[in-house]
Amino acid sequence: MVVLGRVIAPFGVQGWLKLVALGDDPAAWRTMPAWWLGKDPDGTDSDWCRYELEGLKPHGKGLVAKLKGIDDRTAAEAIDGSYFAVPREMLPKPQKDEYYWADLIGLDVVNAQGVRLGQVAELIETGANEVLVVREGEGSAMRERLLPFVAQVVNEVDVPNRVIRVDWEADW
Repeated sequence: MVVLGRVIAPFGVQGWLKLVALGDDPAAWRTMPAWWLGKDPDGTDSDWCRYELEGLKPHGKGLVAKLKGIDDRTAAEAIDGSYFAVPREMLPKPQKDEYYWADLIGLDVVNAQGVRLGQVAELIETGANEVLVVREGEGSAMRERLLPFVAQVVNEVDVPNRVIRVDWEADW
């Protein structure tokens, strides 16, 4: 399962849901006949419940969606906070130099000198560009680096070999 976003609140009284998207083309989700909802984004396939998508539309800076069987505010409140996802095979294949965030999480980040800077723990979407949150170590010795996900910094993304090569010094 690839997590697309999260339900952040009920919207109205007819079961609509306010969403936060974790991707850059949520309008494409209209073509997906169903979404799967679950409370744990790392859950097993049995932790996800399938819902048919009845509607998806922009609202303000976000999105609202209607799922079949979620017909009132009480039902919407029951799934508030859930993640929504789809099986990987339902997603379109990414274009050259495009990546699903889920594919970048856990990749090793190595600089031009061959120094391992850590692993991608998450991504942050900013107004200008995405940012890789790279963590190395544990506990009080853990170091976190924020690397802009732009061509000037990211030299290569090698998903099959699970590595991202960057132009970034170890002491930055």
